[in-house]
Amino acid sequence: MTAPDPDGLLAEQLLRLTRRVHRIQKRHLEHRDLGITPAQSRLLRTLAHYGSPPRMADLAERLEVVPRAVTTLVDGLEAAGKVRRVPDPANRRVIRIELTDEGHAALRELHGARRCAAEEILAPLTDEQRAVLGGLLDTLIDGPDVGRGRRTA
Repeated sequence: MTAPDPDGLLAEQLLRLTRRVHRIQKRHLEHRDLGITPAQSRLLRTLAHYGSPPRMADLAERLEVVPRAVTTLVDGLEAAGKVRRVPDPANRRVIRIELTDEGHAALRELHGARRCAAEEILAPLTDEQRAVLGGLLDTLIDGPDVGRGRRTA
């Protein structure tokens, strides 16, 4: 008989939690009736992090997808009035993507849906457990050297 694989169990638990988070977020999005897919919401959130409207190639790189995938997402969001294509002032052959007022409103709704989903998922935990979980997640996300001044690239 083989010994249990604790790392394999942890990996499975993380995957199951990730799937649960996505299901709950999707349900909260559907209740808000935004008509936005999870992939479109990710693009909107990414777009909001830019100081000025990015090129589609910039979005593709940041999202780690092929440019064609961004084109499809932008097409849908543009049809819904959430983003618009604008010419680059320095080079009119370059097209940039910017949020519209509707896009900003959708982002606020998305943020609310994500917060509700997080509250639902974290409800069984005490404040102390949440703090411990947050620290553990930071370590997993950023690596073990964060906070010690030795963060590796």
